[in-house]
Amino acid sequence: MNFAAEAHQAAAALASTGAGWQVPLLARILLVWLFPFSAIDKMLYWKGALGQARSSVFPASWAPAMLVCAMAAELVLPVCIVAGWLAPESALLLAAYCMATALLFHRFWTYGDFWNKEGSSKGRSHFWDFLKNFGIAGGLLLIAIGRGF
Repeated sequence: MNFAAEAHQAAAALASTGAGWQVPLLARILLVWLFPFSAIDKMLYWKGALGQARSSVFPASWAPAMLVCAMAAELVLPVCIVAGWLAPESALLLAAYCMATALLFHRFWTYGDFWNKEGSSKGRSHFWDFLKNFGIAGGLLLIAIGRGF
């Protein structure tokens, strides 16, 4: 059985339980609910967020504009995804955002302490954030291609 057939079968089974729309809605909420909190965090801790934005490969002067764009994306796109308004397009944009932020700000391979077996490691911390971002992007891509119900 191919993926599309399995997804259709799973959706049909879910619909037969009487939870045809509730579980997909809950899944969308759980997938995106961290983004508005991330935007609020950027607002409350602007200086720290600005410092992180300046650490990217882009010119430091771009940092404020990058933060404003990030906050707009983190506030608007999740609402669109949950509400189902332009959900595939919004999910695609948010997936691209997740992958871009992983590559720009969680470059675990640049830290010399990644393999440090004693104590904490910035590299390992960024490694898990990197994987988290790509994991969330994968879920968003399922919505973008119509498999996220």
